[in-house]
Formats: sequence, structure tokens, C-alpha cells
Amino acid sequence: MKRIIIIGGGAAGLGAAYKVRRAAEAGLDVDCVVIEKEERVGGKLVTDILEDPEGGQYVVDGGSDAFVSTKPAVGRIARMLGIAEEMVPAREENKKTLIVKGRRLIELPDGIMMFAPTKLLPLATTSLYSWPGKFRMALDWFLPRKERWAEGESAQDHDETLEAFVVRRMGREALDRVAEPLVGGVHASDPTQMSLAATFPNFLEMEQEFGSVIRGFLNERKKREEMRKKYPPKPGGKPWAFFNTFHRGMQDLTDGMADAVGRERIKTGVAATIIERAGNGWKVTLDSGEVVEGDALIVATEAWAATRLMRDVDAAISDLLASIPCSSSATVSLAFREEDCPFDTRWFGILSPMVEDRPILAVTLSSSKWPDRAPSGRVLLRGFIGGPGNQHLLEATDDELVETIRTQLVELLGVRADAQPLIAKVYRWTGGMPQYTLGHLDRVDEIERRSAPVTGLALAGGAFRGVGIPNCIESGERAVTKVLTDLGLEYDEPKETRRGPR
Repeated sequence: MKRIIIIGGGAAGLGAAYKVRRAAEAGLDVDCVVIEKEERVGGKLVTDILEDPEGGQYVVDGGSDAFVSTKPAVGRIARMLGIAEEMVPAREENKKTLIVKGRRLIELPDGIMMFAPTKLLPLATTSLYSWPGKFRMALDWFLPRKERWAEGESAQDHDETLEAFVVRRMGREALDRVAEPLVGGVHASDPTQMSLAATFPNFLEMEQEFGSVIRGFLNERKKREEMRKKYPPKPGGKPWAFFNTFHRGMQDLTDGMADAVGRERIKTGVAATIIERAGNGWKVTLDSGEVVEGDALIVATEAWAATRLMRDVDAAISDLLASIPCSSSATVSLAFREEDCPFDTRWFGILSPMVEDRPILAVTLSSSKWPDRAPSGRVLLRGFIGGPGNQHLLEATDDELVETIRTQLVELLGVRADAQPLIAKVYRWTGGMPQYTLGHLDRVDEIERRSAPVTGLALAGGAFRGVGIPNCIESGERAVTKVLTDLGLEYDEPKETRRGPR
């Protein structure tokens, strides 16, 4: 039997392990062991069920609280696990985003797609932008392309930072007020360094195809409307939503994968310290002193952790991994009594642009975004701290982070000044967000080129071709395909296992 060692028990590592188990169930003579340094699996997918002091429960996600429905991996895995019925769409009736401007909260104008306006009247009437800023954004319709790509070229051949692209097409206000907090915020990235080719290549492609970002997004909006007409919601079915989660939180997904893999195959609370060749296979030394041997190895950790592990295997790969910066962040969930929150709760989130110089990146109103997240009469909010410009804030204690978020909620929303949270939970993600800086895809290509000929070795995770949960799962699955091929094993998985509800 061939044994695959997987280092890392997050979405990528569990995605890999679950595919190995499916291969084994299909008849391949293969098994796996997962090594996770934390006491729990799931990585950044962690959900706590917290008790209200007066009765009832809160469902609190510490990391990602959602997945996007346009990427199929999570739905596919949920159906295979038989937990698809637990998937919950966001409450679209509350779908509204507020932007901080001074001491005010201004609703993101209707028709803004990512950062581009696709409706004239909402743009004309919003106070989010100045009139010169609005006119500058409209110029995108008339500005020529920066350059015409040669045949066969792609966004990767014409990489550009988020700042350079948005300012060139739509001006500084479009960047500062929406693109930076909304688009850059997805990656908690500095717009002056963020690679568009690696994060949102469609922006560059739109400019090529339509000569204008606004025209590109108008086309996108038209296609979405046509799809809604073509595939209307089924009577009694769940409504479609861009964001979805699970009824009891996102950890349901990784717990489901861990259970399907078999908890006996997962070693938690131990860290890999050394990886090395052992004949035709691999040997991993753990900090407990135990040595784990296998025929193949998948490294599915953060880039900074993989840097250290890969040093003795391939110094060049290690150096390339070290060139991928990682930033830290924290989420702080607080619950208040409804009477202490005298504000309209029909919204999803608040974005705080960097130009506002506030200590928060964003706020999510969890009890309005999702059903059953808080007891009746309670308001559950989640604040985000960190990002490239505010790393120093994470040196604060948990109590200080809680007070920082509480103070911002008082200032921005009008939470009563003397109100204290009924529950407070802080989650820290040290080095948890890889930064896709200019030229990122070239570095990833080189990592893959150098690792391809190394028999039985693959790397996976959010540091390479997507930070989202679906991207991480698919990264783990691609790693399994690579090492199975190296081991001479063929596994033609059906497009989708049909087990479980649809």
C-alpha cells in the first residue's frame, strides 16, 4: 500500500486527504496520514457555539464565515459528504454594504460592481464621491486601452497593481473609497503591491475585450440577469445567493471532511520539523520525536511554514516561498442586547477605507447576514483588525482588541457608550493571509516547475492560486493528482459523486 503524508490540516490538507480516501474507496491501494500542529483540524475554518448568559446560543465563525457560490468546490464536497442540506444562503433582503466616510456611513451605491459604476442615477446622487471624482470615473468609458495584447498573451504577461489599474482607469477616489476596501480587502492587501493577474485577472481582461471596465461590468451584469431569468428559483427551493455558509458554521465543512478521512488518520498537536528523502519515499520528523514515513508528501501549510520545511529539500523553492509575504489579522465577535443597538440592522457589512485611518478593516453584522446566528433580541457583530497597514495593532491584548472594536461600534453605529458585550471572542491569525504581490504568478509557476520533477512531492494551500476556501480545497486535490501520478497510480474520479442531497 502506498502512503501519502499530508502536512497541514486546514482546507487544503483535508481536501487532499479526502481525495486520497475517495481514491482508496474506488479501489486504489493507497492511504494517508495528516499532520496538524494545532489541537484541532480545520485551519482558518473554526466555529464556536457560545452560550448567551440569559439563554440561547451564538454561532461564531472565527475565520471565513462564507464561501462564494460561483466556485463549485464547496458545494461539490458538501454533496459528497451528505451535508448539502446544511448549506445556508445569506439573507439577501438585508444585502447592503456601508462605507465609512468621516464619521458617517454611506451606503454603497446600487449598481457598483467591485468598484465600477453600472447605473448612472445612483452614482450621480451618492455622497460617497465628489463630483470631480464621479466625472473622473465616467471617463473610463472613453479612455483607450493601455496597450493591445499580442495574440496568446494573458493578464499574467501584463500584470499590474490594483492601485495602478484603478487610478489609471477611474481615478484616485474610485480606488480610495471602494476598490481598496472592497477589492483589496478580500486579500487584506496593500493596493500599491497587489497583483491583479493573480487576484482579479478579469479586470485586465475586461479592458482588453471591451476597452472599458464599465462596459465590461455592464456586460457581466447583463449575463447575470439572463442567467436568473433562464434558471429561476425552484418553488420551495433555497434562494440563490452569492455568499453561502453552513447552518452551524463553516467548521461543519472541515469537520465533515475530517470525519470522512477518518480521525484515526489525523495526528493533531504535533508539528513537522524536518522533511527529507528516505530512499524512494519521504520521512517527516515531528516535534514529539516521532518519525513518519511514506511514499509521497504533500505540504499544505502557510507559505512561511513551508519555507522552513522545504529548505533542505530544495533551497530555491524555499527562497521562492519566502518571497510570498504574509500578513496577520484578527477577528473580534461581540454580541449586544438589541436595545443597546439603536440603529437600522438591515445590512451585511461596513468597510473602512485605509484613507479613514481607523483601526478596523471591516465589520460584519452576522445576525443580519445569516439566519440563526444569535438569540432573539440580540445583535451579533464581527470586527476585523489587521491588514498590511495595521500590523502593529495586533500587538494589543485580547481585552484591548475587544475594546477597540467596541469603541468603533459606538462611534460608527451608535451602540450605547456604556454597553458591554454579552459575549466576546477574539481569533488571531498570525501570518495567515498570503499577499499576492506583483509578479506572484511568475513565482508560483517557478515553484511548480521546480517541484514537478520531484517524485512524490507536491505543495498546496492558499499561498499559490487563490486564498478562498474552494481554491484551497482544489489546490489540495491537484496535489493528490500529482503525487498519485508520480506513484504510478491512476484515479479517474467521476465529475461529481452523487451521494448526498443536491
